[in-house]
Amino acid sequence: MTEFRALSGGVTTWSPPVQPRRLQLGWTSMDAGDVAHLDRLARRIDAPGPVALVDPLARNLLSGAQGAGIGASAKWAWTGNDIILYGGDFGPHVPVTVSVENVPASLGPDLYWQHPVWPGYPVTPGMVVTWWTPGLVANGAPVAQHRMQWIDAAGTVTSTATSTGAAPVVRTVPAGAAFVRPAVRFSAVGLWELGASIFATGDVSAELVPGAPVAVGEGCPAFSITRYSHAASPGDGRYRDIGLELVEVTR
Repeated sequence: MTEFRALSGGVTTWSPPVQPRRLQLGWTSMDAGDVAHLDRLARRIDAPGPVALVDPLARNLLSGAQGAGIGASAKWAWTGNDIILYGGDFGPHVPVTVSVENVPASLGPDLYWQHPVWPGYPVTPGMVVTWWTPGLVANGAPVAQHRMQWIDAAGTVTSTATSTGAAPVVRTVPAGAAFVRPAVRFSAVGLWELGASIFATGDVSAELVPGAPVAVGEGCPAFSITRYSHAASPGDGRYRDIGLELVEVTR
């Protein structure tokens, strides 16, 4: 926030529309294998970036707007003309309404929660994740399934985890998955407000009591590494002390 003071004594404040987050990470006495992985990322040996970082303390990896069911429709995706989103494109705080126009005889219609950078939210095999849309359920939407598409590093969908629409879906990330794209599948036509949704690490299903407030979306942003420190650990040169400074990549 920048402050301007006029000669009259009045104060004007200004804040940029985008506020990139910054993050500092540090490790002491790190093993060689982990050092090599971070070293490749920091020196951009394999790609220029950005890098994915999943904060284990984040209670909802969706963006703030996605988690609240507000904002531009580009935060979601669907196929064909079976679904239309209303409201959100008229203002950043306007609730999004989902209109299911048609239910195909075979698959769908599916509504996907999009990551702004990658084909899905970054994950690693063995990680446990929870997905649920309590807003749609509370608003009476005919959610037939909550779905999680597992996507490999090349961007190919390898499999999908599903559950009935009445309860959160908790799954362990399978081998080969680098991203996950959460979705819901509807079973009837109609119009419903999207409301709150949550995608989180770990099994948080016990916290998702119907009617209870849902954790605010904190996002899972892409980062660029802006500073890298690398030194031998005192007393044992086989290990390294590593430091990283990162800044959020915004679009």
